[in-house]
Amino acid sequence: MKKTALLALFVLLYLHSFCWGFFAHRKINYYAVFLLPPEMMALYKPSVNFLSEHAMDPDKRRYSLPEEGARHFIDLDHYGPAPYAGLPRRWDSALAKYGADTLRAYGIVPWYTLAVLQQLTNAFKEKNASRILLLSAAIGHYIADAHVPLHASSNHNGQLTGQQGIHAFWESRLPELLADKEWDFFIGRAQYIRNPAAFLWSRVAESAAAADTVLRLEKQLSRQYGADRRFGFEERNGTLVRQYTAGYSIAYNRLLKGMVERRMRQSIFVTASFWYTAWVNAGQPGLDSLSHRPFKPEELNALEQLDAQWKAAGKGKMDCY
Repeated sequence: MKKTALLALFVLLYLHSFCWGFFAHRKINYYAVFLLPPEMMALYKPSVNFLSEHAMDPDKRRYSLPEEGARHFIDLDHYGPAPYAGLPRRWDSALAKYGADTLRAYGIVPWYTLAVLQQLTNAFKEKNASRILLLSAAIGHYIADAHVPLHASSNHNGQLTGQQGIHAFWESRLPELLADKEWDFFIGRAQYIRNPAAFLWSRVAESAAAADTVLRLEKQLSRQYGADRRFGFEERNGTLVRQYTAGYSIAYNRLLKGMVERRMRQSIFVTASFWYTAWVNAGQPGLDSLSHRPFKPEELNALEQLDAQWKAAGKGKMDCY
């Protein structure tokens, strides 16, 4: 009985040991701000903390908005082998071919990200400061998700290969352990992207191509490490959690040859470049006068309600897709 109870406790701690925060999402939005031209900095730099903190809003919405989940991934392998020639890249064509239910069942992240890009362009045209910031924060999240290999694979958490937990290992444990100490996020400048759809789809295809490497290398490494060397316990906010050990994590990162850092850097660049592209396509409106406009009371209330709903759903139960 004691062994059963102890095992149940370990499983509970294991399930809660990942995805407690949104470290990588925050970092991506934060660093993206500093790739922008001076004309955009007038609005974005004073709002850098807002953009960073609200990078997590799309994940919070998954607890109150049923359709939100499909916006974070796409199981490209469902549509056949690469280069997925039978999958239309245009939403209307894909909808006509597969129907809404199928598309949402297997994820819509590239299509939805492009829809948010258009919404952001319209917000710039309207000079709607609060909407610009909210959409900028959101699109950074979806862009980052599109750069995660397991967000483009039906084996999204290693559930088909006995590697449950690998999703958060890749996108949460490694960044939290290594990003601030070892990784470089000073990239250059945002660029205008002439064909955002083609550009984004190419990045999603890269993610899908890398998924096998993510899974294969962790499986390979696990054969060299016993469970006692792969997992340990760490204190997190006063709670003891089961976690991949630092040694195992560093070894995995080495095998990946910097893949996680590289995909984070690419996410930062694309986030800033999509912000910039939306602004240019809107006619490069002046943003100086927008930096001092506060959010309307109803907008602040909506953000507070979102946070309250998320906490009520169980803050520690955030899934990694």
